[in-house]
Amino acid sequence: MDYILALDEGTTSARAAVYDPEGRRLSLASRRVPTEYPAPGWVEQSAEEIWRAQVTAASEALERSGARPEDIRAIGITNQRETTVVWERATGLPVNPAIVWQCRRTAPLCDELTRSGAAELITRKTGLVVDPYFSATKLKWILDRVPEGRVRARDGELLFGTVDTWLTWKLTHGAEHVTDVSNASRTMLMNLETGDWDRDLLDLFDVPQAMLPRIVPSSGVAGTAAGEHLGAEIPIAGIAGDQQAALFGQACFRAGQAKNTYGTGCFLLLHTGPRLPVSRHRLLGTRAASLDGGSQFAIEGSVFAAGAALDWLIHGLRLVGSYKELEEQAASLEGNQGVYLVPAFIGMGAPHWDSKARGLITGLSLNTTPATLARAALEAIAYQTRDLVEAMESDTGERLRELRADGGASANDFLMQFQADILGVPVLRPKDIETTALGAAYLAGLATGLWKSLEELEQFWQQDRVFEPALEPDRREELYAGWQRALRRALTREEGG
Repeated sequence: MDYILALDEGTTSARAAVYDPEGRRLSLASRRVPTEYPAPGWVEQSAEEIWRAQVTAASEALERSGARPEDIRAIGITNQRETTVVWERATGLPVNPAIVWQCRRTAPLCDELTRSGAAELITRKTGLVVDPYFSATKLKWILDRVPEGRVRARDGELLFGTVDTWLTWKLTHGAEHVTDVSNASRTMLMNLETGDWDRDLLDLFDVPQAMLPRIVPSSGVAGTAAGEHLGAEIPIAGIAGDQQAALFGQACFRAGQAKNTYGTGCFLLLHTGPRLPVSRHRLLGTRAASLDGGSQFAIEGSVFAAGAALDWLIHGLRLVGSYKELEEQAASLEGNQGVYLVPAFIGMGAPHWDSKARGLITGLSLNTTPATLARAALEAIAYQTRDLVEAMESDTGERLRELRADGGASANDFLMQFQADILGVPVLRPKDIETTALGAAYLAGLATGLWKSLEELEQFWQQDRVFEPALEPDRREELYAGWQRALRRALTREEGG
C-alpha cells in the first residue's frame, strides 16, 4: 500500500504524520523547537535545531505508522512562513539564527520604508503591507550584518530560504534550492500577479537574485529526499506555507470558502480563486496552494497572538496548569465581568498593523480571578477573528456564511462556541484538526497520482461538530463594542494610519 508522509514544521514544534490512501492519519509525532528571545521583540530559532527536530519527528511517525520507508509514495512539506534562513552553499551552515516570523527587530526599517513612500509600491506588487512580519526586511537585516554578505550572495556563496526551502535543501543534500509559490508570496519579494521574483523589489531591499530559490508549484515533484534520512529515496511532491496548506486540508478549494487556523497565531484565509485580491482594509493578498502552475489566490488576515496568549497564562504567569483547566475555568463564569485582554505582546497584526502596540488588560477589579483572565484570553482570540471577518466582508461585499476551524486551539469547545456567538455564523470543526499536515499530504498525493482530483479529496472531509451561534444580537454587539474600546487603548496610532 502507498502512503504519504507530511512534514509540518511549525513555530513551536516540528511534526510529522503518515496518511493512507483514504486520507486517514495513521500516526503523528512531534518534537519541540526551542525559541530564543535575545532582545525585546526579537524572536530567533536555530535552523539546525529545526532540521534535527523535523527529521526526528519524521522517523518517529514512520515507525509508529507501521509503514516501511519504501511504502511512502511522496513527502509533503508545510512550514511556518516568513521565518528567514541564510546559509552557506558550500558548508550548509547557517550564517545567522533563523529570524522567526514573529520577530519585530526590523520595525525601524519598516518605518523608514513607509516614510520614503515605498509602501504603496510594495503593497501594489506583493499584496502585503510593510511590516517586520515578512521575510524581506529580515533578509536585508542579515545581509547588512554578515561580513561581505551581499558580495558572497551575488557570487552564489550564500543562499536564502524560508523553512520549506531549508528543509528541502537538507533532505536533498543541496540538490534542490526551491520554494513554492505560496511561501514565496510571503517574502515581500515576489510579484503576486506574475508569481516571479520582482526586480524592483530586489533592488529596493538590495537582495541579490542569485541567493533566491527557484519558485515551483505547490503540487509537483520538486526533488528527492536522500535515502539516508528516512530509509529510502522519496519524492518531495508537495510544498505549501502552513496557512495555505490548512486551507487546502480543509477542502477550501473554491472562491468564497474560508478557514481559520487557531495556533500560536490566528490565520483567516478566504479563497478568491483565480481573482487577484485587493484589500481596502489592510488585509493581505496571498497565493493559495497551486496545482500545475495555475494561479490561485486568497485574502488573509493574520493575528499574531492567539494560542500564544494561552501559553502566557499557563507557562508565563502560571495562573492555570493546563489548556483543559483553562477551558474549564473560562466556562465556569457566567460572563467576562467586563474584563478584556488585548494580547498585543509583539504588536497587532491585521487589520491594525501596529508594531508598537503592547498588551493590556482592562476592567480589572477585586473580583478578577484566574478564571476571569482565562475567559478574557479565549474571548480575545474570537474578537480578533471578528476584526478580520468584518474587514473581509467589507472588502468582498459578501457575508461570511460559515467558518471552518482547525489548529490546536480549535479543540477548545468554549472558544469555538464563543467564536460562533461573536460572529453570528456557524463554526465547523473537522474530525482531523491537523489540517496543515493534511493539506501538505493532499498536495503530494495529487502530484504523484495517489489521488486523482479535488472532488475525491472533498469526500474525505468529515465534520466533528458544528457550533451554532446562541448569543442574542444585542449582547453580541455590546461585547464587541467593549473589545473595540479596549483595543483602541492598546493601539499607538489611529486605524488606517
